[in-house]
Amino acid sequence: MTEVVVRQMELTDIDDVMAVETESFTAPWPKDVILHELTNNQYAHYYVILLDQQVVGYSGLWHVIDDAQITNIAIAPTCRGKKLGETLFFYTLEAAIKLGAKRLSLEVRVSNTIAQRMYRKFGLVPGGIRKNYYTDDQEDAIVMWVNLS
Repeated sequence: MTEVVVRQMELTDIDDVMAVETESFTAPWPKDVILHELTNNQYAHYYVILLDQQVVGYSGLWHVIDDAQITNIAIAPTCRGKKLGETLFFYTLEAAIKLGAKRLSLEVRVSNTIAQRMYRKFGLVPGGIRKNYYTDDQEDAIVMWVNLS
């Protein structure tokens, strides 16, 4: 039987998170940025999803007053298509609500229709476009958001 666990990210998860990050994104965040998020950003909340005790994905959330923003969410390419992204996103959304957020937003690549479809399942709707948002290829981002209260 496969065990899936979502929990708060710990410093010992950094190398596994970096593996997911570099496998998932063409412009991955550097290790020191994620380390800074975990240790020095009072607004940051990061989570990992484990499949049979192995980190296979992670998400990041910034919470400031009434607003929460998903900073990152990724599932290792070899583990996609198993609803792990939905499980992780739901956990992160619930965490934002518990923190007192009234709104949640994120940016998603215009070309990432799979992620957009998943976000819509959770009530997020497009709210605008950030032109040339992604530094690796200047692709536009769709801003999606949902009211949580």
